Amino acid sequence: MNTNPVKIEIMDTTLRDGEQTNGVSFMPHEKLMIAKALLQDLNVDRIEVASARVSDGEWKAVRSICQWARQTGRLDRVEVLGFVDGHTSLDWIHSSGCRHINLLCKGSENHCTNQLKKTLEQHVADIRQSLAYARELGIGVNVYLEDWSNGMKHSPDYVFAFMDALKDEPIDRFMLPDTLGILNPLDLLGYMRKMVKRYPGLRFDFHAHNDYDLAISNVLAAVLGGCRGIHTSVNGLGERAGNAPLASVQAILKDQFNALTSIDESRLNEVSRMVESYSGISIPPNRPITGENVFTQVAGVHADGDNKANLYCNDLLPERFGRKREYALGKNSGKANILRNLEELGLELTPEQARRVTDRIIELGDKKEIVTQEDLPYIVSDVLKHDTPEEHVRLLSYVVTTAYGLKPMASVKLEVNGQAYEENASGDGQFDAFMRAARHIYKNKLSRPFPWLANYSVSIPPGGRTDALVQTVITWNWNDKTYRTRGLDADQTEAAIKATVKLLNLIETDFADGEKK
Repeated sequence: MNTNPVKIEIMDTTLRDGEQTNGVSFMPHEKLMIAKALLQDLNVDRIEVASARVSDGEWKAVRSICQWARQTGRLDRVEVLGFVDGHTSLDWIHSSGCRHINLLCKGSENHCTNQLKKTLEQHVADIRQSLAYARELGIGVNVYLEDWSNGMKHSPDYVFAFMDALKDEPIDRFMLPDTLGILNPLDLLGYMRKMVKRYPGLRFDFHAHNDYDLAISNVLAAVLGGCRGIHTSVNGLGERAGNAPLASVQAILKDQFNALTSIDESRLNEVSRMVESYSGISIPPNRPITGENVFTQVAGVHADGDNKANLYCNDLLPERFGRKREYALGKNSGKANILRNLEELGLELTPEQARRVTDRIIELGDKKEIVTQEDLPYIVSDVLKHDTPEEHVRLLSYVVTTAYGLKPMASVKLEVNGQAYEENASGDGQFDAFMRAARHIYKNKLSRPFPWLANYSVSIPPGGRTDALVQTVITWNWNDKTYRTRGLDADQTEAAIKATVKLLNLIETDFADGEKK
């Protein structure tokens, strides 16, 4: 790690290169909201908001961003990609109110000769004409060396000749992109050191692409090589495999290089979620810093270790990024995770109660991937509130079938006071079929009345996922008494059946007590 902190400038290109993600197209008002979040909330140094000449809608978006930026004193931090096309791009940018162009030039001989069909001298002459016109308009210029990475690999003499021709021009920054994402950190480190050593007075940016999943590693290599400007995008959006994710760049520069940036880390998650919503591109749950799962401990041993001097924590503390550590509930969680979650909810259980809740969570965890903290109060209530001291009625088995156009069928086998009984029935729904079969057992086999259902309600803990736990609360009338039982399960029918079996145990206990009297 560098012991002497250096200042790294962050330029975010979510609104330009990020919008080149397949399927992503921001509305003008969305671009404005993202621009405000980047400059005002996250405090990135600069933003690249569009490519010139794209569309009228793009021009309007740039104009609204620039109007806001001018009013808030941030106009010098807004940039637009433009082309070496005479006056066209510069006029477009100037009319939008923007005052900085990122001029796309050719950084490899292959691009210059085969795409432009020009010599380096002709290309430089065209660039100088654009620079002169930019000065007339009062527009500052940064220069992209497109395909610079291939230029350094295959035509370094071209790159150096390009730089020699323009190094004394009024250019604020030379921006070095790995356009096709071909570099590895060792090659990049060498190339960047050559650029910095040969042109010590110039300012360089590095623009990574993630085709080999090396964007973050290459960012660190660029900084180690002397680069002092880094391009990012929120959530790693960008062409093909995307760009270097802003959140990861911030973390690695601060923690692995001891670098200074202007970023407000506490707003990273908030802005990532905004861009996720506007772009329609979901953040992978295991993406560092912003992924849903990255601050969640699943194994119970990890929660236990956190209770004992934070044994399973690193420098990526969730509070840095506006988040908090969570402890997953499921078959792998163990008592330590559960106690952590109970503590956060303000619930206190005895050791025996905690054990029973743990057993229930493990049972549920076998049926669904994760039990959430929102599920926990339901589980505690399910385990503790309606437990019965004796199990007079046991559900031995049941099969419920349903098919389009046919009534659901149920086959139910109950054990009542040690004796097994089985019946079949059809119904208007799966639970109705189960209830009819259970009623047949009581009427035909036991010659006993069956309780009547008075009210049936279903609730799902917050989140609304398709795998969420379902709590079913049923009110019953039996023998001039009212009972209320609840069942909890990932399956709604199963939850209702559990509530029913609890009720049968309660009335069986009352029935036994009545016979004793």
